[in-house]
Amino acid sequence: MVHIDKQKSSCTLGVISDTHGLLRPEVYDAFHNVERIIHAGDIGNEKVLQDLENIAPVTAVRGNMDGGWAFKLNKTEAIEVMGNLIYIIHDIARLDLDPDASGTSVVISGHSHRPSANKHKGVLYMNPGSAGPKRFKLPVSVGLLHINEKSIKPEIIRL
Repeated sequence: MVHIDKQKSSCTLGVISDTHGLLRPEVYDAFHNVERIIHAGDIGNEKVLQDLENIAPVTAVRGNMDGGWAFKLNKTEAIEVMGNLIYIIHDIARLDLDPDASGTSVVISGHSHRPSANKHKGVLYMNPGSAGPKRFKLPVSVGLLHINEKSIKPEIIRL
């Protein structure tokens, strides 16, 4: 598990999903000040992760459309940021733990291509939407997760 404990009082994470092999130039601007990037699956190819690594370290999970090269990625990951446990899974319908009982602060998922950020029983559920090829009438988006000593604030950015 990755632990991020910063000497400073805040940390910002970039949250992305469903790139399907396309890393849009706008992502570089959206993620210019992040300390880590979380990719919630359906990456598309290794080059997407390599390009994201040029911005910040990446924690990624395998999505249902990721085959071959992506089998080295786990289906779930967890990172701890400033004492907050963040659980990452591609498809929220496959959630295999009780976030509230496990002390999880944030669950990040993708899959639906629908951006959202909602709290339930004290746990933040965030889906950054799809940053890849446009699908139907759904927006193209990424997210930021602003974490400080007192709060966790999600932000959805339309690209």
